[in-house]
Amino acid sequence: MKEFWDSKYASDEYVYGKNPNKYLKHAISQNLLSGKIMFPAEGEGRNAVYAAQQGLNVVAFDQSTEGRIKAMRLAAERGVDIDYIVGEFMKVPIDKEQLFDAAVLVYAHFPEHLRTAYHRCVAKHIKPGGIIVLEAFSKNHVNNQKQNPAVGGPGNISMLYTKDIIATDFHEFEPIELHEVEINLAEGIGHNGLASVVRFIGKKR
Repeated sequence: MKEFWDSKYASDEYVYGKNPNKYLKHAISQNLLSGKIMFPAEGEGRNAVYAAQQGLNVVAFDQSTEGRIKAMRLAAERGVDIDYIVGEFMKVPIDKEQLFDAAVLVYAHFPEHLRTAYHRCVAKHIKPGGIIVLEAFSKNHVNNQKQNPAVGGPGNISMLYTKDIIATDFHEFEPIELHEVEINLAEGIGHNGLASVVRFIGKKR
């Protein structure tokens, strides 16, 4: 998968644009995020950079070297600093005792056999009382993809989510919001059109 994402991010154009995800902006506008924030599968950095612009302490992870190059370029362009570590998430050098105030997962889709382990790894690094923010394509999104391939998302339905999957994987988080909704995406060239997504904000018990 590293080769896939390096190839996807190799051009000068930002595949998902430079603007932050709207659901992340919503969470920040509601004052739900503060302190040190983890951004797994952060890609080209648009969300981590925006969070840093809002005064948050950002640590981003991704397996793509090309993604990091573009994220650091965007951070410099916006005049902020982010910590961005390249590596497969389960193997990145995070201190096992290090805890974050929040984690943000924006369209972070994993193979079904790895998904729960990845989500559990994220969850264990969040402090009690900490927040998780997640937006991802739902299993109903396959219908949107058939009508409009430009909307993006994994082609494998097993990598898509339901509310129950998210509630189970993050069972120690009290839901603040958990919805499946249809939204219009306009994120670079990668996400355009009507999409079915799961949105989740939870607070760790």
